[in-house]
Amino acid sequence: MFNKGTLLLPSVLRGLCMLGLLLAGCTAQPASPTAVSTATLTVVAPVVTAALALTEIPPTLPAATATSTAQDNSTACNLVPILVPTLPATIPGYTELDESTGLHMTGTVQQVDLASYLLKVTGLVDHPLSLSYDELRCLPKVTDNPPLVCVGFFRDVASWSGVPIKYVLELAGVQAEARSVTLISADAYRTTVSLEEAQQLENFLAYELEGKPLPVLHGFPLRAVFPGLEGNKWAKWVVGIEVE
Repeated sequence: MFNKGTLLLPSVLRGLCMLGLLLAGCTAQPASPTAVSTATLTVVAPVVTAALALTEIPPTLPAATATSTAQDNSTACNLVPILVPTLPATIPGYTELDESTGLHMTGTVQQVDLASYLLKVTGLVDHPLSLSYDELRCLPKVTDNPPLVCVGFFRDVASWSGVPIKYVLELAGVQAEARSVTLISADAYRTTVSLEEAQQLENFLAYELEGKPLPVLHGFPLRAVFPGLEGNKWAKWVVGIEVE
């Protein structure tokens, strides 16, 4: 189950966090050099059960994904069809606890149609991409449980799984002059990280929370996980990556 966040209420820090809350949610607890280790960060590829390094996988998509559908792609990469999450009857207020997950609510909820969903990778790349949800699930997968902290408000810990941003960028072929990566959300929210940060293996695009599809409140179908970076970098409802 989820490790529920612990509310932290020092009044002096509350005001400092508010600007970040208004933009995208909160502030992530800075990671120590040992925050992500081989013991907690697992990298696997679909169909392959043994752990392997990212560089061991060729930068091509499985051919079977060319005809995949959004909800049912069980024949490609041995994917299991998912149950598309729906919007809950009650939406917690800003920084309030979502009892169903043990996570705190941030951001403006977006409902993304999975049948037409594509993650578009554009900008300074050799091969612009439009990846479906199942094509993303066919790429190498990582799982980690970094803390997401809004100082003065909450500290949430959960298990996230998804595809390293590094691998998506390798598929697109980042051009030599590129210096940064901007994530674009369904609500037009944008947040930028350096190319160096984006290419670190521990930073990924999550499509699962605790082994199940992301809830709508927490970013379905795709959200960013950046251990060690501020929470406003953990963009929800990600629909685009622009390399600059």
